[in-house]
Amino acid sequence: MRQTRFIVTTCIWAGAAVLLATGIASLRAQGPDGARNAQALFTALDKDNDGTLTRSELESGFNSWFTAWNTSHSGTLTQPEITAGISKVLPAPPAVKPGQSGTFNPAGNSTPFPAPQAAVDAMMAALPTTPGAKPMHERRVLVMAHTGAGGFVHASIPLAAKTVEALGNQGGLWSTTISYDAADINAGNLKKYDAIFLDSTTACFLDDPDPSVTAARRAALLDFVRGGKGIAGIHAASDSYHTDCLASEAAVKNGTPAMNSAALNLAARLVTAADKDSDDTVSRQEWTALADDWFRKLDTGSTGKVTRADFVANFHSLLPPPNARLTGVESKPVQQWPEFNKLIGGYFKFHWPDPQLIYVKIDDPNSPLTAMFHGKDFEIHDETYTFVQESFSRKNVHVLTSIDYDKMSAEDKAKEAHPRSDGDYALSYIRREGKGRVFYEGHGHSDRVYAMTPMLEHLRAGIQYALGDLKADDSPSVK
Repeated sequence: MRQTRFIVTTCIWAGAAVLLATGIASLRAQGPDGARNAQALFTALDKDNDGTLTRSELESGFNSWFTAWNTSHSGTLTQPEITAGISKVLPAPPAVKPGQSGTFNPAGNSTPFPAPQAAVDAMMAALPTTPGAKPMHERRVLVMAHTGAGGFVHASIPLAAKTVEALGNQGGLWSTTISYDAADINAGNLKKYDAIFLDSTTACFLDDPDPSVTAARRAALLDFVRGGKGIAGIHAASDSYHTDCLASEAAVKNGTPAMNSAALNLAARLVTAADKDSDDTVSRQEWTALADDWFRKLDTGSTGKVTRADFVANFHSLLPPPNARLTGVESKPVQQWPEFNKLIGGYFKFHWPDPQLIYVKIDDPNSPLTAMFHGKDFEIHDETYTFVQESFSRKNVHVLTSIDYDKMSAEDKAKEAHPRSDGDYALSYIRREGKGRVFYEGHGHSDRVYAMTPMLEHLRAGIQYALGDLKADDSPSVK
């Protein structure tokens, strides 16, 4: 029985800080947008409009920025102050179409968008031929495909939703309702469902401008699972509620303009480059030293001047690459809903860029949720998440699969700043939440994951565990 429903909602931008937590976008100074941003910075620094920059001109420009941006008058620049300041220098970002996929969307993902037909065809061809567990009775799954405002709208969201629907239809395991409306998470509506599938929800996906509405939605979700039902989440479901939603909402209400992703990412890279004492702020001395370092790198011919063309062409090399932006600046999450963070098992800190070769090991080969792997480790290429160390523990979850970290190259390990001291990188796991059940799978960013039959079987087993139709040992891996 097919019950696919798309619901459109509008919400305010509530999660700009999530861009700093994810670290997955860059200024792309070598591309058209990055070139425009570099041009804007040069224009702001070239006060005499002669098309060149001298060392004193560069230092003077940086000094004036420091004075103007240090709104707290603390004598040091914070990352938010740099973001606010740099957003006034860079050109306004292009408008994002509702539901546009694979991008940051200040308004949140409130509009359905289609999955590529080729990806859907590949997924359908990869559907398991083995039967799933027999349902105890008719089951209904609600796919929540709404992305929290300010979060990353994954291009794979509609494909994941189609996958859940197709897996349920095959053998009549469950019927599926797909919603892009956070308002569907309410106590009355949830009575119709046996499980909720969090489809790369990201950011503060249940929040509303009205705090009472937010509280009711959060309570409905927790009561749903704790009362005996299930939650299944994929990929960016763990990239939720670890940013300062309340501060962002307050900024919007006060009329603060939305900050574009280039400003957010450039600010993070500036702090990484300038903050030599690792105190998460930039002193005037550190700021001036950064200006001197820029000029030294740009004035390769020792002429005492840097042309606009050279500045734009070489700007990308002045700052640390996007995946190294946390070096010296460890993101400090603001947990807005710790109960959710514990429920889902952890929260995002870093990802290796897609495609990254990951060696997957089977932590529990005896679980029916890993039977499809036949006890054999395997390789996968995807955007692979890691968790903030304090947020994930085997004392909280029963790990099914994880990264075989010992097999990763030193070069790949080095891409992650502040790696886990225990080398424990879980990929999928289950856990009890009250009388209910939770399943999470960290992969699912790339369409190719949904064309892998064993991964589809794994996802099906996870959903059936959450529904209560597949029994498994869900005791914590570490007692």
